[in-house]
Amino acid sequence: MTGRDGFLDAARWGLLALLVFGPITGLVLDGYQVVVHWQQPVWLAALVFGGRLLLNGLLATGPGQRLARRLARGRAGGSVLVVAGGRGHGRIWILILLALLSLALPFALSKYWINVATLALIYVLLGLGLNIVVGLAGLLDLGFVAFYAVGAYGYALGHQYLDLGFWQAIPFCAFLAACFGAVLGFPVLRMHGDYLAIVTLGFGEIIRLILNNWVEFTGGPNGVRVPHPSLFGLDFARRAKEGGATFHGYFDLPYSADHRVIFIYLVLLLMVMAMVHVVVRLRRMPIGRAWEALREDEIACRSLGINHVGIKLSAFAMGATVGGVGGVFFAASQGFVSPASFTFFESALILAVVVLGGLGSTVGVIIAALVLTILPEVLREFADYRILVFGLAMVLMMVWRPRGLLGLRRQAYGVDP
Repeated sequence: MTGRDGFLDAARWGLLALLVFGPITGLVLDGYQVVVHWQQPVWLAALVFGGRLLLNGLLATGPGQRLARRLARGRAGGSVLVVAGGRGHGRIWILILLALLSLALPFALSKYWINVATLALIYVLLGLGLNIVVGLAGLLDLGFVAFYAVGAYGYALGHQYLDLGFWQAIPFCAFLAACFGAVLGFPVLRMHGDYLAIVTLGFGEIIRLILNNWVEFTGGPNGVRVPHPSLFGLDFARRAKEGGATFHGYFDLPYSADHRVIFIYLVLLLMVMAMVHVVVRLRRMPIGRAWEALREDEIACRSLGINHVGIKLSAFAMGATVGGVGGVFFAASQGFVSPASFTFFESALILAVVVLGGLGSTVGVIIAALVLTILPEVLREFADYRILVFGLAMVLMMVWRPRGLLGLRRQAYGVDP
């Protein structure tokens, strides 16, 4: 590309940016009048023009052309990276270092950022659960937030009606969410693609409407208060209940509200590590191979004698189990749940985590969940534009990495002759 062609290409991109950003950032409603602010769209268009011009200049060089060829290989739609089997010692040490860093993280952060990290880990759990259904089994689920809500309300209502504590609520809500996942799986056994997405979307809305309208049981729009978790009967409150003891009093520590936040973060971190291990092991087991076979070709899967009914139900149930556990930790960290927290936007965000991370990629889902939850908080100072930046980042990801941050990887195992 010559210098003139590069300049004209950058000018076209700048004009397109002006047409896109002009109505979004240049027209402001002031009372009953529309006020035109032309400075912001012009600056954004100039920024796009300059960036495209620099990119064209980079692509005209040798290193830029090599980078373009590498990105072109990454955009190959059906590419699957095959890696050698086995784990290197370097990878194990990296995992140990990351685990130790994550364990030490809450002791170096403020309460606000610990809450942000807790929310990020919750979305890691939700992404892992939906990745089983969408990434491994290939079943498009737009109502995954329903299992998230079942876990959260299972803890809240379980304490209210059954006197369940935090530790009892984790297995109870996991089993309850798995039952809901199996119930959803039965009506959609013969559905694929768009029809499956519509049914699962309707299921998620049904759960939300039930929680919102069954006021006598769920509290309706007013929500339900959730008790704070305890450690071996030690409360994290300032004063203990009658006949109980406090955490800071038992260990002779000054009272701090951060103790409860750090405790929830550490327990959630251990749960995420356990779930990652379980998901990785499941993928290598026969049931994980059956999920991937179902995703690639259901007809071929059935012709090999695999029971597609049981495989679909197991995918829905296992994914719902992980989502239900995430709901328990969300309720414990917030101390309050309401139907407003479980809208379709949450399902879309969880699906974005799976798609951007890479369908079937556990590491990619973890990275995407951390980015999509922490990035909006980092951009909070640019509150007027952070959703715009978020959308542009997703568009760029789909253009340059359509298979996600980390595409599908399969291990190759050698066979002795």
